[in-house]
Amino acid sequence: MSGFVIKKTALIDYGMGNLHSVAKALEKVGADVELVKDADALKNYERVVLPGVGAFRDCMAALKETGLDTAITEQLKQGMPFLGICLGMQALMTASHEFGFYQGLKIIPGAVKHFPESHPERGFKIPHMGWNDVAFADGAPIHPVLAPLQNKQVYYVHSYYCTPDNPEHMLAASSYGDYPFACAVGRDNIVAVQFHPEKSQKAGLAMLESFVNWKP
Repeated sequence: MSGFVIKKTALIDYGMGNLHSVAKALEKVGADVELVKDADALKNYERVVLPGVGAFRDCMAALKETGLDTAITEQLKQGMPFLGICLGMQALMTASHEFGFYQGLKIIPGAVKHFPESHPERGFKIPHMGWNDVAFADGAPIHPVLAPLQNKQVYYVHSYYCTPDNPEHMLAASSYGDYPFACAVGRDNIVAVQFHPEKSQKAGLAMLESFVNWKP
């Protein structure tokens, strides 16, 4: 078709995170992925993924330095489908208590907190690392992107967790020891997960495929 443009999935590259493995996982489920560093270019994409491993402070500093923080916020307001992964989920919150106090993107009201200091004493090592369940609220509708995770386990690596202010923004939960935490949060065109779908084998790939085909 003359003039037809294939819109791609933007994978935000802010100098941190396991971009290669996330990109390969997205491509495996049919996404046309490009790494994006240019804030002005973000509007040219159909959907956006914010991955991340590392420190919250460094993530936010990199996003602000490049203007990607403003660009992401603006595109989310315009309705662009968004997926945050691990640190990319935490960045959505109002603020984080990781090594101080740092402002987030303020897209999902709430905070990022550390697992209780007593966890290791009780036999629960920090970071929380490995496979764990995904739990959905009884009787509540399951988010379409997360539907493939019913009765599945996913792979986590994290020491901090999100506490959304609004219970409706909690899309799924998990627990480490006797301590529940947000497995997934979201609203409208936004969904984000604390685990690593690119490391979660078939369940993770199925979730990524649901995101690639999601039309909020």
